[in-house]
Amino acid sequence: MNAPAQDRPRTLVAGVGNIFLGDDGFGVETVRALAGQPLPDHVEVTDIGIRGVHLAYQLLDGYDALVLVDATARGGEPGTLYLIEPDHGGGTVAPTDAVALDGHRMSPDAVLALLDTLCAGTGAAAPRRVLVVGCEPACVEEGIGLSPQVAAAVPGAVRMITDLVHQSAPAPTGLTRGAHP
Repeated sequence: MNAPAQDRPRTLVAGVGNIFLGDDGFGVETVRALAGQPLPDHVEVTDIGIRGVHLAYQLLDGYDALVLVDATARGGEPGTLYLIEPDHGGGTVAPTDAVALDGHRMSPDAVLALLDTLCAGTGAAAPRRVLVVGCEPACVEEGIGLSPQVAAAVPGAVRMITDLVHQSAPAPTGLTRGAHP
């Protein structure tokens, strides 16, 4: 017998970014491409765009894992993909008075800090694991559309996310991860 759906681990894949700022739309474009892929039942894919506050409140619904997909400037070549696991567990992202509730300008760090504050106030639990699938942008100036380098990275990001969520799929009843039927 399977566990009730509400008791199964859930994963949220959230594409964030502003499609009107060139490569900042990477997360949104990637989750659009991901939406056409076969994914495990425990995975929900959503286009958050610039609605960071909405993301924080959605996470209160109870997710075991969060995969944020976003443009991530780290100094690499444009189109370089990154898999980052922020040090978030146990409230390490300190909520501060500086977390502005401007839903159009909240970075993923600000969303996680707001989430910690909301969880403390509601008794909800933040996701146990947070991953960021990022892509080095070429241009984040006004304009619609990804640069050629970032557009070429979208299929690789989709594969990366697909691999991640298949690895995190709950084990069938009676088996543990790594066991073979």
